[in-house]
Amino acid sequence: MEFAQILEGIMLIVFGASWPAQIIKTIRVKNPAGKSFLFLYLIMFGYCCGIASKFVPGGKISWVLYIYFLDVLMVATDTTLSHYYIWKNKKEAQLKG
Repeated sequence: MEFAQILEGIMLIVFGASWPAQIIKTIRVKNPAGKSFLFLYLIMFGYCCGIASKFVPGGKISWVLYIYFLDVLMVATDTTLSHYYIWKNKKEAQLKG
């Protein structure tokens, strides 16, 4: 195992550690007003670039790839929940009047 992969794995774990809390907050609050979708999509794009880097010539597929997939899955979950609650809140507002 290369030291660079260990450092990359630590970086991904540290960055990914905040997403479960964000997902729980989104579910609990059910109002993602003020959440930056541009930020979420940029983060997912960055993770996807990291995944792609493992498949280009010279890239090394390793255990780090699983952390990339886990991180992008968590960001996608938070993004999907946020879109859902925005849609739901708009629908409820329309029904109220």
